[in-house]
Amino acid sequence: MASDILMENPFAALSLIAAPAVLTNATSVLAMSTINRMLRTRDRMHEIYLQADDPARCTRPEFIRQANRVESQALLLLNALRWIYAALAAFAGATLVTLLGAVADQFEHVVSMRVIVGIGLVLGAVGVSGLVLGCITLFHATQLSLAAIREEADSIRLRQSQHSS
Repeated sequence: MASDILMENPFAALSLIAAPAVLTNATSVLAMSTINRMLRTRDRMHEIYLQADDPARCTRPEFIRQANRVESQALLLLNALRWIYAALAAFAGATLVTLLGAVADQFEHVVSMRVIVGIGLVLGAVGVSGLVLGCITLFHATQLSLAAIREEADSIRLRQSQHSS
């Protein structure tokens, strides 16, 4: 039956292999950008750490709030990376299972094909779920960044108004 579908539509086999491969590639790019964000967060925390030597600065509530926010953002990014890595592994596994399915189809063993298709579907679902949860977590980390930007912008406006008065 699967062979009939592949004979009628030559793009079916390509689609079965290409879809998980494309998702693997997209997830890899997302993982690299998330790692980059994690490194920038580490650099920001290091800047805050260096500023902690100034007793006048480190006792201000906004300084502690800023350090807490950067730490929370780093934890969110780490959780996002976990989801993204799980998605990446699932998509890579789905690609391998698809290739195994193409080989198993040649032997026309119905039971093994059903098992392979089931495993492929489970891996695909895990991959998509991991990708979605990773993106949601990245969105929350981005909200923390926006909160920091808004707080710093408010601080700049306050200083500017105090200097112009």
